[in-house]
Amino acid sequence: MMRLWSIEGNRQHLDGGAMFGNAPRAVWKNWLPPDENNCIRLASRCLLAEDLDGKTILFETGIGVFFEPKLKDRYGVHEHEHVLLESLQARGYSHEDIDAVVLSHLHFDHAGGLLDGYRDDTEPRLLFPNAQYIIGATHWQRATQPHSRDRASFIPYLPELLEKSGRLELISSDHSPTLGQLVSFSFSDGHTPGLMHAEIGKKDGVVFCSDLIPGRPWVHLPVTMGYDRYPERLIDEKSAFLKDKMERGIHLFFNHDPDCALATVCRDENGRYSTINPQSAVEGMVIGS
Repeated sequence: MMRLWSIEGNRQHLDGGAMFGNAPRAVWKNWLPPDENNCIRLASRCLLAEDLDGKTILFETGIGVFFEPKLKDRYGVHEHEHVLLESLQARGYSHEDIDAVVLSHLHFDHAGGLLDGYRDDTEPRLLFPNAQYIIGATHWQRATQPHSRDRASFIPYLPELLEKSGRLELISSDHSPTLGQLVSFSFSDGHTPGLMHAEIGKKDGVVFCSDLIPGRPWVHLPVTMGYDRYPERLIDEKSAFLKDKMERGIHLFFNHDPDCALATVCRDENGRYSTINPQSAVEGMVIGS
C-alpha cells in the first residue's frame, strides 16, 4: 500500500506555440490562455509516495533553479527559491529523507530539481544524498549521447554527477529492485527515446504520464508538442496508453497541467478522449495492491 501527495516545484512560462506544436493559436488559447509574450503557465508537479515500510519515493523533481540567470529568464522560471524543497518541507520532509527518486527522463524541466540552486561561485551539487536515482536504461543512452535536435533539453554535466553518486539504477524491465512490485514501469519513444512511465498500484492506481501527456489538453490524441521527437509515434503510443488506463480505471497524474494534478480518462461516442473528475491536488490518496 502507498499514500500519495502531489508536490509542487518551480513553475515555468513557456511559448504556447512550442507546447502545442501542431495546434493553431486560435484553438489552444482557449485551453491555456497565453500572456502578452505568447507564453502559457506550466507546472512542474511531482508525486510523493510513502509505502508501508516507511520508504519515501519522489517521482520527478521538476525544473528547479539550477539555471544561470540568462537561461532562467529564457525558460520562464520566475521564482528564485527552490520550490520543490519548500513544498517537501511543508509536507514534513527534507530532500535527505527521500529513499528513491524516479525520473521519467532527464530533460531539464523534469530533472533540474535534482540540483541545488545556481551560484556563480560554486560547482553544481546533487540533492537527495540518500536516494537511489531510478532512470530508464534506454533513455540514459539518449541523455549521455543526445541528438543535436534535443541536446539543449539536457543538462550536460548531470549524467556524470549521477554516475559518480554510486546510486544510479537503470531500468530495462517493468519493475525496479529498489521499489518492488507495487510500482511498475512502461516505456514510450514519441517524446524522447525511452520515456519511462511509473504506475502505482494494480487496481484504481495512478500513472505518472510525464511528457507523453503533459496535461489535460494533450489527452486529445492529435495534440502534440513541438518538443516531441516522433509526433506520429507519440499519437499511437498515447492512443494505446489511454485505452489501457481507461479500461483498468487508472488515474492520470499530470506534471505540467497548471491547474490539475489528477483526472480520470473518459471517451465520448465519437471516440474522442478527454478527462473527468479533475483534482487540483493529491492529498494522502491511498493506493493498495
